[in-house]
Amino acid sequence: MSDLSVVQYILIALIFVWSGFVRSGLGFGGAVLSLPFLLLVLDEPLVFLPIISIHLLVFSSLTIWMNNRKHGDGQGIEKASTVDWQYLGRLLAILIVPKLIGVFGLITLPGHILSAIIFVIVGLYSVSYIVNKPFRSGSKTVDAVFLMLGGYISGTSLIGAPLIIAVAAQHLPKEKLRDTLFALWFILVMIKLGAFVWVGVDLQLIHHIWLLPAAAVGHVIGLYIHDQMLHAETSLFYRVLGTVLLVVSSIGLVTVWM
Repeated sequence: MSDLSVVQYILIALIFVWSGFVRSGLGFGGAVLSLPFLLLVLDEPLVFLPIISIHLLVFSSLTIWMNNRKHGDGQGIEKASTVDWQYLGRLLAILIVPKLIGVFGLITLPGHILSAIIFVIVGLYSVSYIVNKPFRSGSKTVDAVFLMLGGYISGTSLIGAPLIIAVAAQHLPKEKLRDTLFALWFILVMIKLGAFVWVGVDLQLIHHIWLLPAAAVGHVIGLYIHDQMLHAETSLFYRVLGTVLLVVSSIGLVTVWM
């Protein structure tokens, strides 16, 4: 990125502020809601994916640690974890093989077809949240198929999160949804970063000097917004979640067919 103009650098910094905001505000969206805009500035995905990945590792682990470092209320009562580790284990059991298949390209499927499928499914889920009638498949098989598809796409491009969330949001309380997803993203992104290192992709470490602070600004704002949503009525939380998912799927469908 050394040959970019000042305007391009400013735009990239602002997009990473946005990336940090949506990631901490909802627990996802750092990649799928920022990558399309970043590619309009510089059409080189392998420049941005390692940066987004490292940001996720830093801020997800920091958020989980901060939320769980306090114990009880000073009376010796241990505070319950904000991560549902049992459900996280179930997610990983379903996701891990498709994730590895996607990372190492063991099965190559048309990217635009996969992306179109995931965005259509996410769009349908999002509308159900917006109208406050969340769709529930009622089938463990259907949920597993959606999760495996999300895992595979996460392995290929890091944009499988919305489909995974569409399933996870059915089974997790809103208080544990974000941090459980953060723990999941941490594990999945570590696999992706390992693949980047293995094939010799430049991790763009020099650019973290100015992009980490930009993402941190958005992260702090997102934490505040997330706290406000948690204290709001449950239907409002899921309407916001559904609206963001609808925006994601709409942008995704447009970019897929452009």
